[in-house]
Amino acid sequence: MVSKGCCSIENFNNPISLHPKVNINNHHQNVHRQDHRPHHRGIGLEAIIALSKSSPNYHLLLGARTPAKGEAALAQIHSDHGPSLLSPISVVELDLTVPSTIDSTVTYLTTTFGRLDVLIQNAGIIVYQPCTPIENLRLHFETNTFGPKLLTDALIPLLKQSKNARVIYVSSEQGSIGLRLDPGYRWKDTKVTEYRMSKAALNMLAACYRYEFREWGGKVTSFNPGFCVSNLTGVEGRRLRVEMGGRSAEDPARALVEVLEGRREREAWEDSGILDLDGGVRPW
Repeated sequence: MVSKGCCSIENFNNPISLHPKVNINNHHQNVHRQDHRPHHRGIGLEAIIALSKSSPNYHLLLGARTPAKGEAALAQIHSDHGPSLLSPISVVELDLTVPSTIDSTVTYLTTTFGRLDVLIQNAGIIVYQPCTPIENLRLHFETNTFGPKLLTDALIPLLKQSKNARVIYVSSEQGSIGLRLDPGYRWKDTKVTEYRMSKAALNMLAACYRYEFREWGGKVTSFNPGFCVSNLTGVEGRRLRVEMGGRSAEDPARALVEVLEGRREREAWEDSGILDLDGGVRPW
C-alpha cells in the first residue's frame, strides 16, 4: 500500500488443492453461532475493500497469481462496491512460489512509486491433497514461509524509502508453540502438523524482522485472523466453516484497518506475541 504516492501489496490467492475436512478454530469462536454476513470472499479481498473504503489516501495493489484472476476479482470489487471505494486499486501478478513474479513486482513498484509503505502478506495454504511427506512439507513451507521471506527481502529497499514502513504477516494461532503445549487449549486436538510448523516458522520470521527492522524504523507484526470463512479451505471447506460458526472475513479485514489507522499501536508493533483479531496478543 502506498499513501498517495504510497502502496500496499495485498496477496489474496491461496494456491493449493484442499480437503474439505479442515478443522482450525479460534478460541474466541462459538462454533454453534452462524455468521450470516457474506462469506464468498477471503481475507485478502475483504482487506482490500475495507482499506479502500477507509481512506482516499492509499494506492492499493492486489497481488494475484494470474492477471486474469486479479482483474476478475477487481471487476467484482468495483461491481459490488464502486461508489464507496475511495482509494484506487491496481492488480499485480504475484505468486510467492514463482521468483520471476516477485522480481517483476519489485520492478513495477520501483518505477511507478519508488517506495512501499505497507506490505500485507496473506497468501497461505493447508495441504490435504495426496502427496508424499516431503512434498507435503515443501508445499506448506514454500507458500507459508519461504515465499513471504523472499518477497519481504526483495522489497526491503522500497520499504526503507517509506517514512512509516509496516509489514503484516497474516499467520495463525495454530503456529503458536505456547498454545500447542497448553493442555487447556481448546483446539489442541486439531491435527495439521505441517501447517502448524510453517506458521510457527512464519511467526519466527515476523519476530526476527521486528527486531532487525527497528534499526531503520520498520515495523513488523504477525496477525492471527481467527476462525473465519476464507479461501484457505476450498469451496466445501468454506461451507463447513460457515456451518461451524466461522466468522466473516470482514472481521480480520476490519482489524487490519484498525492497525493501519494507528488504533492498535502497542499490541501490533511492541507487545511480544501474535496480534489477535479480537485484541491483545496470542503467545508465540
